[in-house]
Amino acid sequence: MADPRENATTPISPEAPSTAITSRRSLKQLSLFLAGSSFLAFSTLITRRSLARRYAATVPRFYAPSNRPPSNTVNGPFEAVEALSIATISVTSFMMMMAGGAFWAFDISTMDDLRRKVRGGLGIDGTGRSERQAEEDFEEWLAETLARKDQKRRSRGEEDEEKKTERGRPR
Repeated sequence: MADPRENATTPISPEAPSTAITSRRSLKQLSLFLAGSSFLAFSTLITRRSLARRYAATVPRFYAPSNRPPSNTVNGPFEAVEALSIATISVTSFMMMMAGGAFWAFDISTMDDLRRKVRGGLGIDGTGRSERQAEEDFEEWLAETLARKDQKRRSRGEEDEEKKTERGRPR
């Protein structure tokens, strides 16, 4: 007779099972995207506040005479610095969000992962080739391509074109 303890199942833990999206690695990758999107929302809030403040400055006060323009003095350097800082924070937060999304989509969590993916795409890692061999292959390919281009130009009789300026005059 079989032992009843052999057929007993292990108790289910109250935690939800970890899937590919909710794994610790995936959440670490997604955190850069979420931080970038938070900064983008923050920079949008700053931009809206700045534009609302500018608009409110142009609206005349309630008891101000209607025949006089608003007495707003424009401080050019201050506005230029403010515009540059708002643009910088907006672009930086957007690029942070894009980088985080790309890292999450391409499953890159550390610099070693990024290095492995880039070198794998170049054929350096995993195929037994070294960086030196990859550079030599690239140099060979470039030399062959330039030689074919030069040969095509000579066959069409365009070698004199190098000795002319942009306007067709001889150099």
